[in-house]
Amino acid sequence: MDLNAVRLLVRVAETRSFTRAASDLGLTQSGLSRAISRLENQLGVRLLQRNTRSVSLTPDGQMLYERSAPLLAELAEAEKLMLDRRCNPSGLLKISTPSLFGRKVVMPVIGELTLRYPELRIEAVMTDRLVDIIDEGFDALLRTGEIQDQRLIARALPPLRWVTVAAPAYLARFGTPQSVDDLKDHHCLTVRNLRSGRMVDWQFMIEGKVQDVSVEGRLIFDIGDALVDAAVGGFGIAQVMDFAVRDDLAAGRLVRILEDVAGRSRAISLVYPPSRQYSPKLMAFAEALATARW
Repeated sequence: MDLNAVRLLVRVAETRSFTRAASDLGLTQSGLSRAISRLENQLGVRLLQRNTRSVSLTPDGQMLYERSAPLLAELAEAEKLMLDRRCNPSGLLKISTPSLFGRKVVMPVIGELTLRYPELRIEAVMTDRLVDIIDEGFDALLRTGEIQDQRLIARALPPLRWVTVAAPAYLARFGTPQSVDDLKDHHCLTVRNLRSGRMVDWQFMIEGKVQDVSVEGRLIFDIGDALVDAAVGGFGIAQVMDFAVRDDLAAGRLVRILEDVAGRSRAISLVYPPSRQYSPKLMAFAEALATARW
């Protein structure tokens, strides 16, 4: 089997585009297409479904991709190590992370990495927008929830957990809610989901089950970062990730409420293509992130 043709197939699978793959590989589209066709003829199976607008893997193509991509990445890494015995991370690492998590958790991690490895540069895009790891040229993403894209490797991290908080000044003025039902009489700080356009529900453990609860307030934000500032300012009650308010809770600027019904959590993963899994700079970031506190 022609390993070079398999390498070309892997790039087409990752980009889902002959045009993009050919550009990345320094080939013409016709040359790339002919190489894939020769591989299909050699194997006696169809590997790609082509049309005028897109390209996708057939079941046989998907199996070959899943088996081949990690092996090719390992071969590429072995070649790199043979050519350059230095193991220190170097070059540009481009990552994307949710905004609040990026500022509070990722920032110290990447700052320390650049001090530890002088030849390493890191571009961190901190946004709540859902970016495309391939089309936008990222090495890795930090993404919450279930990872549906089977082309990517998802490395699970400790889950995110939420707390419900308010400033002492707010509670002194409006009282402390004793139950979830009491929230309807309070100013709840809310966020509008950028993708759905809906207000993000709060979640509580009610009768042994995590339940979504719709809340209302007169302050609505587009990102979670603003919730912390508004809560510290005494403008309302917020439900936020616990790492974001750890310092404010310790300093007494915020206090936890409704602790007996706390129940919201969400998975978060470091996500990257198989071709990046042996990258020293990415592995250094992954290891540092795994030991970070949040």
